[in-house]
Amino acid sequence: MSELKALMLASPRRTLAVAESITCGRLQARVGSVPGASEFFLGGMTAYSLDEKVRHLGVDRAEAAAVNCVSARITEQMARGVCVLFGSDVGIGTTGYAEPSAERGVDEPFAWWGLAIRQPDGDFAVRCGRVDLAGLVRVEAQERAAAAAADALVNWLREPAAGRRR
Repeated sequence: MSELKALMLASPRRTLAVAESITCGRLQARVGSVPGASEFFLGGMTAYSLDEKVRHLGVDRAEAAAVNCVSARITEQMARGVCVLFGSDVGIGTTGYAEPSAERGVDEPFAWWGLAIRQPDGDFAVRCGRVDLAGLVRVEAQERAAAAAADALVNWLREPAAGRRR
């Protein structure tokens, strides 16, 4: 995570906000553990329920309800929404299942991470990915999902044209 600060403060200098569900604060704790995080980290929130994702992050209610708030598109909406909420340049969102859910047809835990980088025109470039968490217990799954989201952000920021529309 130490590389994150250098990447966020490199030209163009960027700010970061985090929207969590499955990771329940673990991603914010990772970012906050970076010495000097206050130079780029604006804050974050954990939005566990559909209502809070809609109210605070602008997630589409019908789309989220259809997938129990767990999909690539929902995590992208969370990432964009947290950018709007905090006024940040970069947002990360996480959602998923930290343990199996028979009623939802989920045999093994998994997560989605979403990233959003504000473009000069005010729109967002987005990227997402899925993390399979098979065999992990709840807290291990949450930690692994947080690590995957943080790694994905660092990897994207390393790219020469990070955030440019693809």
